[in-house]
Formats: sequence, C-alpha cells, structure tokens
Amino acid sequence: MNPHSDTNIILPDVLSINASDSTGEAGIVADIGTISALRGRPLAAMTSIISQDEASGPHVSNLPMQLVAEQIRSALQKARPLAVKVGFVCDPQTIECLCPIVKSVPRRVMVPSVIDSTGKRLLSDLAMDMWRTHLLPLADLLILKVCEAEAMLGCRILTDDDMLRAARHLCQLGARAVMLRGAEIREGYLTTLLMHADEGHEFFSSRNMDTWRRHGMAGALSTAIATRMAFGDSTQEAVSNAHAYIHSHMVYSVSTAKGKPAMRSADIYNAFLSLLTRHYATAHDVAFYAERLCISTRYLQDVTDKVAEKKPKQIISDYLLQEACTMLDGTRLTIQQISQHLGFTSQAQFSRFFSREMRVSPQEYRKDPLNPPLGGRRTDPPPTQSSRRNGDCSPHGAQIDI
Repeated sequence: MNPHSDTNIILPDVLSINASDSTGEAGIVADIGTISALRGRPLAAMTSIISQDEASGPHVSNLPMQLVAEQIRSALQKARPLAVKVGFVCDPQTIECLCPIVKSVPRRVMVPSVIDSTGKRLLSDLAMDMWRTHLLPLADLLILKVCEAEAMLGCRILTDDDMLRAARHLCQLGARAVMLRGAEIREGYLTTLLMHADEGHEFFSSRNMDTWRRHGMAGALSTAIATRMAFGDSTQEAVSNAHAYIHSHMVYSVSTAKGKPAMRSADIYNAFLSLLTRHYATAHDVAFYAERLCISTRYLQDVTDKVAEKKPKQIISDYLLQEACTMLDGTRLTIQQISQHLGFTSQAQFSRFFSREMRVSPQEYRKDPLNPPLGGRRTDPPPTQSSRRNGDCSPHGAQIDI
C-alpha cells in the first residue's frame, strides 16, 4: 500500500522511543522528520540526551525512568500507534519499564545501539541482558550491526555462515525477523543479511559504503521501516519500500539551498527518482515518468538538465546499469534471470544494453567486476533498492547512530 496514493487514507500514528542527538541528523528529531515525510503521524518519547563531539566522542545523559514513562503515557492518551521504533535505551530500569508498553503496539522495530562508531560499547552487561530478555523477544524486526551482534551473542562473525548462525540465534531468542548489517566479508563491499524466522533469508551487498556510513542514515532507514509497517506493509515490503525512500529522498535527492536548483525543479527531480525506484523494472520510457508527474517529456528533460546535467533517459539507463552491476556482483542469478528482473524483453536486448554502456559483456563483467577493460564506462548513478541494504556508522569521529 502506498501512503501517497489515496488522499482519504487515515494516517497511522508511529511512536519513536529514542535518544536526542545534538546534530539533528539522528535520534528523536530525525525520527519525527522521517515519519512525517512518509505521511505517518509521529509520537515521541526521549530516553537520553546525547551530545556528539568528534574530538571527545559522544556524551550520554539518561533521563529518569519515570520521565520516559510519563512521556509515553501522555502520547498514548492522545493516540494509538500502529508501530513503534525502540532505539537508544541503555538504562536497565527503563528497558524493563518499556516492555509492557511496547508489547501493546502491534508492530515493533528494535534498534539497540550497542556499540558506537569507534567500537566503544554503550550498554552495560545488565542493560544488554535486559534487551535480550525483555525487548528482543517483542521485535517484529531486530536491526543490529554485525559488531553489535557479536557483543550481544558473544561470538565472532567473519563469514556468511557466521551471519546465518547469529541471525538464527537471535530469532531463537524471539525476534521474528533480523537484519544484520555492515559486514565487510568481501573487500570493498558491505554485506547485509535479512532473515525471517519462518520465511528464509536473503543476502545483499553494496559498494556504496561511504553513503550508508553517513551519520543518521541507518536510523532513518529503521524509522522508515517502522512507518511503512504502520501502513500495513509486511516486514519484507517495509524494508524494500523504506530503502527506496532513503535512496530517493536522502541519498541522491537534491537540496534547495542557495545556489541549488529552484524548489519546483528539485521537487520534480526528487519525485522522478522516487518513481524510478518503484518502476525501473517495468518502465524504461521517459514518457511513462513524465505522464505520472503531469508534465511533458521536454519539461522533465529541462529539469534533469538543470539538476543533474543529464537527460532523463540517461538517468534511467544509469539506474538500470547500477542495478545490473549489483546483481552480477552480489547474486547467483543467471543473465537471463537478471534481464527478466530488469524488464528487458530478452537476454539479447539486455546484453546489448550492458555492452553498450560498459564496453564489456555481462558475462565478462561477472568474471572480473572490479576491473572492466580500459575505456569501460563506470557510472556513478543513484544506487538502487533491490539488492543493497544498509552499511555501518559514520567514519567521522565517534558517533552513536540512532
């Protein structure tokens, strides 16, 4: 279900239980912005105040348990949330207090911030145990960095098989689905595992490492997932739709600050990218997107020329090319299956497209994807939704990604 498709839809309430962040790029303020952008109605309860300092690291001041509980009670008097995201909570008494409250919300995303970006552990042994026994069993989706799963389970995670074992263990502790993110199992790639307790698992890989390590990106993704769940998405649908939103509205959206494209052009361009993330596999024609934006193809071309200095057809091609490269890099799909997934009428048509853009065939690229022949075209298009998930925390100083 698309929240933007029906103006009469009842907007769901979404509760964020999280810390503040002095940068505004993560935490409760960022959560409210993400929920609102996805047309949910935000409710919020602050657990801690965090000041992010690149020189000395983050400083955490926990709010009293009674104050956290009072914030939630006040919110629940006015609304009935359909989903909740529980982020940074490190006080054991507060964790215990949250359990019955969180249990009353239908859909639950748990994102314990166990370790900061320098590797410093943020939860005490008691707080870790309280998360394992009280909140983790309530999770419809538990999201952890690989290093956090290592700390929570007391094991090393170095391979795909290690990730599978860790995810199964977390599901056995009660989580209905687990996302383990940020593993650097292959050099130059981030690997993420999404496991459902009853529905199997998927691996995803990405070379877009710096973007997903940006402070606040992982927090925005988890909040977007919770919001999509509130609209009725399954866990798989929520992850896919939230990821598409992050790409089109945060990763490669354009600013309207001074010196940037005008608001109208920026809005149209961002809407074009949002449509592209949803329809790239079925619509390769510029006219399709122009029609849904209620503008002419010429006007769409003017917009993309102004914002990205590219024709809309090239943006569509770049998007398809990046998706194709990711599938060739990170999956075992055949060339035929990839061509069908991307909406090409035949394997031959896809091979001609790929060879024209990359100056190397799909088969040759798959044999040596990191070193295309001299002169081969390596684009830098917007990353896509289907085969990549999130990475790790920001590389700039010690930060808590919430």
